[in-house]
Amino acid sequence: MTQKTILRALKGETQPVPPIWMMRQAGRYLPEYRATRAKAGDFLSLCYNSELAAEVTLQPIRRYGFDAAILFADILLLPQALGADLWFETGEGPRLSTIGDKAGVSALRPVGDIHETLAPVYETVRILSQALPRETTLIGFAGAPWTVATYMIAGRGTPDQGPAHLLKNTDRAAFQALIDVLVLATVEYLSAQITAGAEVVKLFDSWAGSLKGQDFEDFAVAPARAIIAALKARHPTTPIIAFPRQAGEGYIGFAKATRADCVALDDGISPVWAANHVQVDGCVQGNLAPGHMVTGGEDLVRETRRVVQAFSQGPHIFNLGHGITPDANPDNVARMVEVVRGG
Repeated sequence: MTQKTILRALKGETQPVPPIWMMRQAGRYLPEYRATRAKAGDFLSLCYNSELAAEVTLQPIRRYGFDAAILFADILLLPQALGADLWFETGEGPRLSTIGDKAGVSALRPVGDIHETLAPVYETVRILSQALPRETTLIGFAGAPWTVATYMIAGRGTPDQGPAHLLKNTDRAAFQALIDVLVLATVEYLSAQITAGAEVVKLFDSWAGSLKGQDFEDFAVAPARAIIAALKARHPTTPIIAFPRQAGEGYIGFAKATRADCVALDDGISPVWAANHVQVDGCVQGNLAPGHMVTGGEDLVRETRRVVQAFSQGPHIFNLGHGITPDANPDNVARMVEVVRGG
């Protein structure tokens, strides 16, 4: 049996101490990250500099000894590889050229051409597969089609994903065409990461919660199922984590419907509820509120123990319910890791 604790959890093993990593664990809350990002010059330059991207991926492993490292990249590198213009406005986040009709979808680059742009990402994976400690699992990732589509349609992040919902509701054929392209491209992207050395891949559907009813089935469940089926056909032993954030009741049965090996949970749901309704189908990941990394104190200790206890009867990977924020205190992260591991 493999000795890597993350892989053991993903195979369905219940462990006395859950493995732990954090979403966005390589990030601005760490002074060493800020120094490396300054050296790179800007965010996209850091993403495409394989040596520096590997360095920031390794930094939280050196500091905290997490059980997994997640590739440092961005979900919007894929639309850029498909031909979208991408840039980042300081203090405001990403901006993209927009797609609003079938012609815009047709103008995207062929899916088979994405690897030229994304080659530095695969090189980062290869570097990490050699540089990580033997006990540390390497996780690759991509954005799920719905979430990536929301950015490609709006040209930026939006509070309600309104532009994507509008296109979905007024020109469903164009919207479905974009989703179909993103399904194929995501399979190619994640498959290349696995070939380069990723041991697990994760599908981030950050805006899944704004899909309701049949739309959730059509644009959160169905694309994830298609991507996972294609990846399993190519890489049958590689586990896949799905994260339909803020899915609420939609978490129930998501693993069975998509064949995901693990479902990551946001912090808006109770760990006890999730243990009873989601963990019954297999491994879950989550779901401490990221705010505790800012405030710390006894609340951090109590809530960390509450999450660990709630999921202790089944396979569990400890994580936050969303990415760590730039204002987090690195000392609070260290305390969380200590508590999870019995301190």
